[in-house]
Amino acid sequence: MASTIETATPLSQRTPQVSVDDLLAGLEPSFRFAEVSFDSYIPDQAHPSQAEAVEALRGFTQTIGAKPAGSLLGRLFGGKSKPAGAAGIYLDGGFGVGKTHLLASLYHAAGERGVPGDRRAFGTFVEYTNLVGALSFRRTVEVLSSYQLVCIDEFELDDAGDTTLMSRLLRELADAGVKLAATSNTLPGALGDGRFAADDFKREIQVLADQFRVVRVDGEDYRHRGLAEAPPPLADSAVEEFAAEHFSDQQVVVDDFTALCEHLSTVHPSRYRQLLTDVDVLVLKDVETITAQALALRFVVLADRLYDQDVKVVASGVPFDQLFTAEMMSGGYMKKYHRAVSRLTALVRSGQMGEQAL
Repeated sequence: MASTIETATPLSQRTPQVSVDDLLAGLEPSFRFAEVSFDSYIPDQAHPSQAEAVEALRGFTQTIGAKPAGSLLGRLFGGKSKPAGAAGIYLDGGFGVGKTHLLASLYHAAGERGVPGDRRAFGTFVEYTNLVGALSFRRTVEVLSSYQLVCIDEFELDDAGDTTLMSRLLRELADAGVKLAATSNTLPGALGDGRFAADDFKREIQVLADQFRVVRVDGEDYRHRGLAEAPPPLADSAVEEFAAEHFSDQQVVVDDFTALCEHLSTVHPSRYRQLLTDVDVLVLKDVETITAQALALRFVVLADRLYDQDVKVVASGVPFDQLFTAEMMSGGYMKKYHRAVSRLTALVRSGQMGEQAL
């Protein structure tokens, strides 16, 4: 007799409401990165820049909470040299080299210093832009100016409005003495390339670039280094039985892929973390290649939140290396799509092969 399992409300039927207080309270590392540290990051000896990045971040930690040495505005237009106490540090590297691990380690290490009045924020780029939308720009500056460290993960500028917004926000926070740290797959001076008319916003992009000391993190995708190929998708008729057999003691959610995609267009990406509340396993039925860019970008955010929360994935349909079109995988957003495929593949290995999703 086929196994059955009681499943939770599908994601496609959830409409999470997030208050301003929830947004502020959520500005901390996710479950996956709640206890990481510089010591738990294992640098690849074949890529010395990884060990160098750890040391650079350890040094940067010591500057958090110190009084700023003059206004950043005076430094922005006075040349490209970076003083020892630069306002920000920026981890640039490909997907799967551990940048988020390092950023979360910085967040935790700053808290361990015990500096009086310690206040820190850790969030994704989209969470900060949504915070501005919920609070207003001026109120966001007032709130975050009282923080000693603001960490921005997955820094990607997808449109001109975000470029201007984040340029102003980070400039004002830096002038208030807030230390900034960010990760991205793109050098700050190249943000926006291939996505919008970046040439029209060179000044704003340069202001962003000038606020950070860039630390390169080279390496291979550690999530799949030395591992076998991802397991093939299951048959559509078998996914729920598989979940019942392997995850009877966990919270399982079953979603039709098409229904979920339609629902994602109605939920702001900043709420995707709450969309996954109390979900241990996501069963996705009949996965198809996404052909619409707007939906693809939303699914990237969902993939990031699934990975953050360490949600195991069991799926039928096309394999995740075919989730996005060939044009998307080689276009202006290619680094986002490659990161999503890497993370989803790790979660499928965890769900269908029992491997720990690194």
